[in-house]
Amino acid sequence: MDYEFFMKEAYKEALKAYEINEVPIGCVIVYDNTIISRAYNRRNIEKNTLKHAELIAIDNACNVINDWRLENTTIFITVEPCPMCTGAILQSRIPTVVFGTRNKKAGCCGSILNMLNNNSFNHKASIIEGVLEEECSLLMKNFFKKLRKKG
Repeated sequence: MDYEFFMKEAYKEALKAYEINEVPIGCVIVYDNTIISRAYNRRNIEKNTLKHAELIAIDNACNVINDWRLENTTIFITVEPCPMCTGAILQSRIPTVVFGTRNKKAGCCGSILNMLNNNSFNHKASIIEGVLEEECSLLMKNFFKKLRKKG
């Protein structure tokens, strides 16, 4: 699987969020080497805390596959997922998580804790981190720099 190719697609989604002043996180879900779902953060636009890129992408992928189990898929996210999104990844049985940059304040794939490899849960997922890390990190930094200038 071409991790960089699919992360570039997730990055394109993050740019869409950036353009509408959302935290620039993008996500794609891949099944059989094909993107079946893409999404970006829409929490502020929709005024709904559940509108994280990962949750929107998971919901769309479930509709495409017509099942709540997303086994045999890979999720690509520009930023390490938060506890809510990591929980949804576990619950949907996504076996592989690929992310670009760490989220030191809320990341649950190793930054704050590692929910995906916690023996207390009945499911686990493998983690591949640092794919297009520099680009993903820079986009987040630029977004928050722009936000501070506005405020």
